[in-house]
Amino acid sequence: MVRMPLAVVAGAMLIAAAAQAGPTLKGAPQHHLTPGPAQTEELTAAIAKADAALFHEVFVRCDPITTAAMLTDDFRFVHDKEGEQSRVQFIRDLNGHCRRLKSGEDFAARRELVEGSLEVWPINKYGALEIGTHRFYAQLRGKPEQLTETGRFMILWKKEGSDWKMAEITSAWVMLRVMPSALKTR
Repeated sequence: MVRMPLAVVAGAMLIAAAAQAGPTLKGAPQHHLTPGPAQTEELTAAIAKADAALFHEVFVRCDPITTAAMLTDDFRFVHDKEGEQSRVQFIRDLNGHCRRLKSGEDFAARRELVEGSLEVWPINKYGALEIGTHRFYAQLRGKPEQLTETGRFMILWKKEGSDWKMAEITSAWVMLRVMPSALKTR
């Protein structure tokens, strides 16, 4: 039995279908394939800056109020471990984390965008899609920083006036790098 590559079979099927279709219908709208907007260094730099600013507020400053201002009203967070969260739930959870951090019940963390993993794709009349890999590190007092997780993410950014706001983040393919019991804060 001869096996043909999928692309060859798909191409042959398209040619056969086009040959059978005949001329276009009169009065039917004509749809043409057009490319999406091109990636630019300026857009990539702007999204990298917005990404760094937002994650700085979450992980370094632990500032729910400033973080909330950087999210769209209909923001949602979809995580392979936690499921879906609304903007209200996300900010509530961040508030709780910040309180636990101050009381010593939780550990500080650092998020790192993996060098070379960032992709930014423009979305016409909306904003941009950011795709990348990030790592998270636990910062425990008196101990060296420890890699805890690595995961892939996609962020949908919406341009509102001159501001970039995070509209949605999907974080998945998260791999634990350390056992949770190793991260005791007390």
